[in-house]
Amino acid sequence: MKAVLRLIACLVVAGVALELFFVVRIAAMTVLDPQSTAFQRSEAFQIAIHQGRGAGWRQEWVPYAQINDTLKRAVIASEDAGFVDHNGVEWEAIERARQRNARAEELAAKRAARAVARGKPVQPVRLRGGSTITQQLAKNLLLSGERTLLRKGQELVLATLLEVLLDKRRILEIYLNNVEWGEGVFGAEAASQYYFRKPASRLSTNEAARLAVMLPSPKFFERRIGSPYLSGRASTVMARMPAAELP
Repeated sequence: MKAVLRLIACLVVAGVALELFFVVRIAAMTVLDPQSTAFQRSEAFQIAIHQGRGAGWRQEWVPYAQINDTLKRAVIASEDAGFVDHNGVEWEAIERARQRNARAEELAAKRAARAVARGKPVQPVRLRGGSTITQQLAKNLLLSGERTLLRKGQELVLATLLEVLLDKRRILEIYLNNVEWGEGVFGAEAASQYYFRKPASRLSTNEAARLAVMLPSPKFFERRIGSPYLSGRASTVMARMPAAELP
């Protein structure tokens, strides 16, 4: 019994220490730009394995003022329209995503049954998230990409910490400088140079909207940058951009 209690105590202490580590890391970001994120390190490892160390990596940090406001508005309009108003988590969006995913899984199960009966391959189900920009940043900065309730719970805690310790402008600045825009392409400046051969400060409204639409599946759209779907979604985002409020 004592051994069990000691184990529980050790786990509690380790959990508290981990949370304190996260608090210190996030607090430091008020003045220090993060050199890398957990997601980027994972991607760098995969790139090093398949392409050779250091191959195919693009990233350049630029200050908030050097990122065109059109891109900021496009990303907010596309990814998180309530960014300036929420406290890091939008519970209603999470619930809507849960309901959509439940329906998608139910339909996918029926399609899979028909596919198996006909001897055809089973298509994977595509799930949608209800994450805010702050949640996405929390996940990419400090967490793994695994889909578990524990990881999701930690994401919500970290999103709250980000909102408490950093202001909205800083959260958006860090997000735009670290978010993935293709294989080995991270941040607004690298994406702007890679796709449009210009700095992020000179992006047009259409170019900004196209980059914003890529964010949910950047590696997929990297190979389909001129697709009709991307163009159509970019038009929708451009219509929403005037209502997008910047921090």
